[in-house]
Amino acid sequence: MKPLISISIVSHAQGDMVASLLNDLSRVCVHEEIEVLLVSNIPEDLPFKVVDFSFPLKIVRNEAPKGFGENHNASFANSQGRYFCVMNPDIRMDASPFKRLIALFDDDSVGLAAPVVVSPKGDVEDSARTFPTPLTIVCKAFGGGGGKGDVSGQLPVYPDWVGGMFMVFPSAVFQGIGGFDQAYFLYYEDVDICARLNLTGSRVALSPSAVVIHHAQRTSRRKLRYTLWHLRSMLRFFCSGVFWRVQWKAGVLGNSKRLPVNSHKDER
Repeated sequence: MKPLISISIVSHAQGDMVASLLNDLSRVCVHEEIEVLLVSNIPEDLPFKVVDFSFPLKIVRNEAPKGFGENHNASFANSQGRYFCVMNPDIRMDASPFKRLIALFDDDSVGLAAPVVVSPKGDVEDSARTFPTPLTIVCKAFGGGGGKGDVSGQLPVYPDWVGGMFMVFPSAVFQGIGGFDQAYFLYYEDVDICARLNLTGSRVALSPSAVVIHHAQRTSRRKLRYTLWHLRSMLRFFCSGVFWRVQWKAGVLGNSKRLPVNSHKDER
């Protein structure tokens, strides 16, 4: 029987972290049909075996490191689920978010669903935002909001984009949009795919009742190489046709007004 949800995880010598996440999935998804596709992006000895879990676990070991989008696209090509979930290895969960997230697809305008992401201390992270622009990046650098959205309340909210640490797509939608743009090696793949979904008329939806915990590594803040990757990806996005088309559509280059991130208004 094919699983309902295929979960794609990429490990960068994060075996212990992945083990904790897989144990969480075994515990909270006991009544859900899932499969996990794990990519070991750099050589590592994993502290578990595929038979250690109740769900099917497929492990691929890369001969050379690949980018975020390329790895997840490759996992999608080998997935069987009706839904495709991209999940970081530093995610933890106390309860399964999948039932609430999949319910968001009852609205056929929704092409991507995401949970609220909190820190280990319970603080809500800024994982749901309006599309970035050079101006919002400057504002954020100087302590401004930078497009951060309000995810309080009980009803679904519809941000422009959500962070790639946890995304759920109907597999047909992910395939139809061509997956992640592999021209981005790291960073901004999440912004780009949300923008491309927006251009097709699909919305990103976030369920305030679905919560996951993010043990963020913040590598880009500590290593120059990652900071440069971040800047390169940012510039690629701002120079792309996707960026300019989505800004035109939103009215930033015109006279129309954009709805706030936490708007519940139906824009169809």
